[in-house]
Amino acid sequence: MAPYIVLLGPPGVGKGTQANILADKTGLAHISSGDLFRENIKNATDLGKLAKSFIDKGELVPDDVTIAMIKERLTHPDCKSGAILDGFPRTPVQAGALQKMLAEFKGDVDVVPFITAAPEVLIERLSGRWTCRAQGHIYHQKFNPPAVAGKCDVDGSELYQRDDDKVETVARRINVYIEQTMPLVEYYRLQKKLVEIDGTQPIELVTDALLSEIKK
Repeated sequence: MAPYIVLLGPPGVGKGTQANILADKTGLAHISSGDLFRENIKNATDLGKLAKSFIDKGELVPDDVTIAMIKERLTHPDCKSGAILDGFPRTPVQAGALQKMLAEFKGDVDVVPFITAAPEVLIERLSGRWTCRAQGHIYHQKFNPPAVAGKCDVDGSELYQRDDDKVETVARRINVYIEQTMPLVEYYRLQKKLVEIDGTQPIELVTDALLSEIKK
């Protein structure tokens, strides 16, 4: 049976990075719901047009549209040996729908790694980000500071902080994620599929921990 992995983790924990590394190392397809939405909208597929009609009205895309998009993606040849799901499901209702859908592919969610880090660590990671005005080069005041404060090393343009990188915005995003995701975390914990991974370790150690859980 092909393995299906649901990867959970708050903003700033490095979930996207880990999903790409895991896909590389395991050969499993990486399905990011965000990328999937953008792709369907850009290619003006039927589902993309439908999703866009809700987004344009400022409404949430209904579960059945998201689920149909994921289902269609799982029929692609690269998903034959399984997939890493990133950004979906977000709720227990979606998780139930995913379980039914995977049963049609003769599969199930095997493991749900939940990459964790304290909110203050995530805030430091995300709110230290500065962007150059000219070409969008990214710096971090702690992890990747420019040689001259406030100036881009590459083109010398001014560095500024985007609104969504400001402390208040970042803290709000993290709180919203935690509130919205806790029911899903509990859902998978009750199914004994949830495994917590310490996201404050170096990238390579997080990858090793994830790979060892997937191999189990």
